[in-house]
Amino acid sequence: MHDRPLAAEVIAIGDELTSGQRLDTNSQWLSQQLGDVGVEVAYHTTVGDDLRANAEVFRTAIARADVVVSTGGLGPTADDLTREALAAAAGVDLLRDAGVLEHIRGMFTSRGRTMPEQNQRQADFPAGSRPIQNPGGTAPGVWLEVERAGRVPCRVFALPGVPAEMHAMWRQTVAPAVVAASPERRIVCHRRLKCFGVGESHLEAMLPDVIRRGRQPRVGITVSGATITLRVTAAGPDEAAARAAIDPTLILMRDKLGTLVFGEEDDELEHAVTRLLAARGKTLITSEAWTQGLVAGWLAAAGAPAESRVGGKRLAKAVAVDEVSQIATDARQQAGADFGLAVGGLADTPADDDSVGADPASRVAVALAYAGGVSTKHFPLIGHPSIVRPRIAKAALNLLRLHLLGDA
Repeated sequence: MHDRPLAAEVIAIGDELTSGQRLDTNSQWLSQQLGDVGVEVAYHTTVGDDLRANAEVFRTAIARADVVVSTGGLGPTADDLTREALAAAAGVDLLRDAGVLEHIRGMFTSRGRTMPEQNQRQADFPAGSRPIQNPGGTAPGVWLEVERAGRVPCRVFALPGVPAEMHAMWRQTVAPAVVAASPERRIVCHRRLKCFGVGESHLEAMLPDVIRRGRQPRVGITVSGATITLRVTAAGPDEAAARAAIDPTLILMRDKLGTLVFGEEDDELEHAVTRLLAARGKTLITSEAWTQGLVAGWLAAAGAPAESRVGGKRLAKAVAVDEVSQIATDARQQAGADFGLAVGGLADTPADDDSVGADPASRVAVALAYAGGVSTKHFPLIGHPSIVRPRIAKAALNLLRLHLLGDA
């Protein structure tokens, strides 16, 4: 009996992937699809066009995963080795399927062409396997079940690397087969909370039991550009049950983290700020010396509505920290806006990209002017501009967000 959830491995095949010449989006897509039918992907493997390496990758995957889905290596050329590698991994011979060969030949005939001799290879299958129909191309897939002593068979599905063909074959054949093999129907759901304002280790310390390994629902933490994403994952017999399992954890994290949480799913800080400005009917003018218009650009791209129109100007050069508050105040008054948001560095802050951040004493000031006064925060200017500028721009947005929430 197989009373535990199925675990999967996704294999991407091709020298163009291992050399970095092409991005592997097939594995990402397949992992999402497997998750949607309740199968957790435990491994991603990428391998070049080498027969011995391919056979070893398949042998390893068959030993440790219940479902293996590969893409690539099913074409007619000499470097398409998936069929041979699968046969070697399973310890069986390759056999030519006359029916599949005739179907491939017919596809060429219907297009007014003669089938090249090398396309006959696409009708070769490991003994005991079955073809997966490819409605969009000449490369059929391979469905092979490999017996394992004392365990359920490993189900291997080899699909072409062409995304459109692979997608259709997944939906028509592979997904139904995976669902049928599952011990029980499971739907996996994910929810994401977006946070800003502390470092990753600090935030994790605020959630000591939530992110521990083995906890259900599972919570993962990732950081990108100083934005922290908490990803909550749960499974259930249907989507409603999976989401119900996630909700208490979301409530707990929001309670523990408070205003560090600014949104969910694909939210960025500019979306949170735009919503708050619109809800309160407030307007904003920005003046940026060091962030090169990032704040205003992000807000505009987030679709700030007419009643929350975002204006902005770029300061000609870096300005002294003690000037930034006045710049924010002047900008607000001149524009007749509810808020003026200014970003400026020390007057002696290096101007060229190679040297910015070299002096850890350098700082950037962010000032928010409003009807009742001005709030100013200083941030260290450490790191490469490609990282530091977006971080400072986010800090400026966060200063405004917290003020709008009454937490500044």
